[in-house]
Amino acid sequence: MSGVEPDAVRARIGTGVRAVEEADLGAARALLHAVFRTDPVSRWIFPEEEHREARHPELFGAFLACAHAYGTAEMTDDGEALALWFDVRDGALRGGGELAAALGHVDPGNARLSALGEATDEGHPHEDHAYLQAIAVTPGRQCRGIGGALLRHRLAVCDRQGLPAYLEASSPRSRSLYERHGFAVRGSGIQLPADGPVMWPMWRDPGG
Repeated sequence: MSGVEPDAVRARIGTGVRAVEEADLGAARALLHAVFRTDPVSRWIFPEEEHREARHPELFGAFLACAHAYGTAEMTDDGEALALWFDVRDGALRGGGELAAALGHVDPGNARLSALGEATDEGHPHEDHAYLQAIAVTPGRQCRGIGGALLRHRLAVCDRQGLPAYLEASSPRSRSLYERHGFAVRGSGIQLPADGPVMWPMWRDPGG
């Protein structure tokens, strides 16, 4: 799949793509919570709804803050879609220590949150790559190609840099989306413990 340049992305989305700024962080965190609060992995980490509503925003707030500080957090100009990326170089995630510390404060004592980190770390590739942690589109605006266009925007950058991309798909629906954008399942699925859901590690070579 060839990359899509920013002008083509604007034509498809109807808006531009820009970096998340400090003033956007509150709305971006709310969007991530709204989109992922019913995700299979989020429901497994926080099985009790009331507890999930209290702690889940903190979880994605940690991802957002670290992507904003150490990786790439970008959104459409209208705020309808958001993507969080991290850089992995020489086997290490840039800002990984800060992210681990932030996640440690999300829900102390939650064994499932720790188990998720251990499971995803174990199979994370050591090659240099861009790591997509999350992509979110406002409920009610999904299935209109907005998320796909935002994804293509960053993959075009990866292609120009000759950089692979990696992610863990958390649902069959998201797995299908990423397959349409050149990702392929790499290895076996990640089975989370205690009857948890399966996550699919997915890899995309540059130009895929």
